[in-house]
Amino acid sequence: MPTVGIVIVAAGSGVRLGRGIPKAFVDIDGTTMLARALDVVRGVSPTALVIAGPPAHLDALRAIVNDTGVIATVVAGGETRTDSVRRAMAVMPGVDVVLIHDVARFGAPIDVFDRVIASVVKTNDAAVPVLPVADTIVVADEGIVTENTERARLYRVQTPQGFPGAGYAAAIADTIGDFTDDASIWRGTGGTVRTVAGDERSHKITVEADLATLAGSIRVGLGTDTHAFGDSEPLWLGCLEWPGEAGLSGHSDGDAVAHALCDALLSGAGLGDIGTVFGTDDPRYSGARGDVFLRGALDKLAEIGLAPRSASVQIVGNRPKIGPRRVEIEHTLTGILGAPVSVSATTTDGLGFTGEGKGITAIAIAHVAAR
Repeated sequence: MPTVGIVIVAAGSGVRLGRGIPKAFVDIDGTTMLARALDVVRGVSPTALVIAGPPAHLDALRAIVNDTGVIATVVAGGETRTDSVRRAMAVMPGVDVVLIHDVARFGAPIDVFDRVIASVVKTNDAAVPVLPVADTIVVADEGIVTENTERARLYRVQTPQGFPGAGYAAAIADTIGDFTDDASIWRGTGGTVRTVAGDERSHKITVEADLATLAGSIRVGLGTDTHAFGDSEPLWLGCLEWPGEAGLSGHSDGDAVAHALCDALLSGAGLGDIGTVFGTDDPRYSGARGDVFLRGALDKLAEIGLAPRSASVQIVGNRPKIGPRRVEIEHTLTGILGAPVSVSATTTDGLGFTGEGKGITAIAIAHVAAR
């Protein structure tokens, strides 16, 4: 039986994922990405396992390794992916086959590992798991398509990527620069890279939308907002102007409907709330209309690959009468979000802040998913 060494690259900061912690420690249904990756690696029964982790979090990484019962050497990752692999390979003992695997592809099933190992053993060449490209791919320069590509020859490359152990140790030790994958390093030495079948479960987790897809595509956010009536006119509600109605007090225009909907969008994306993202007293938003915050929230969602799928808002208050303009509010908000928005209204039978006619409360739910 060939001896197999595995390097898990887990030193990424996870900035694009937006969780504020290194990617290896992101919790998915009670289990970290690293622990999930180790569960699969355990089934390979490697001769040696080396994990390149975030330098400032090595103790936490070792704790996860110990909890899983896997024997591994933990090293500090470098400034680049290639440097992290180089540091891991520096402590890797001599093995017949070495696999380089990304912690962000923790879903890769064991049969992909088996296929890569078998190919390396049989051919003494490198092997990478791939999937065909479904979309048409073009080359563009400054917004102009300059070249078409032949889709039948294009593939998405995944990990683990496998190599003859001694050959790859020498290649990575002499490599200068950074590479997005290890097969590029091998090819740079004149080596051959063969392909084996990949798996959709090996999808790389990079942005929040990837986690949303993993969790079942739809995420739900909840938002509420309350504003008291002020002395000025007009009222802005649901991104509409209401002439003759007392306006709502607030740093911006007091549009409780738009603000609640903004909170729901941000909540569904795991981005916090309107105060966290836009601030409560930022002078740039003094008197700003509700659509400014909604469009800003949509931009924040787009940055992490998410978009709204639908939303619902309930307005609580005695005035103004929502019924005559309900469809208009729905049309306006739907146009801004690019997704259907339903609106309803209710009173509290004269009870409480809204029942006494002192202000308006809005409650919103938003469904967000991968774009």
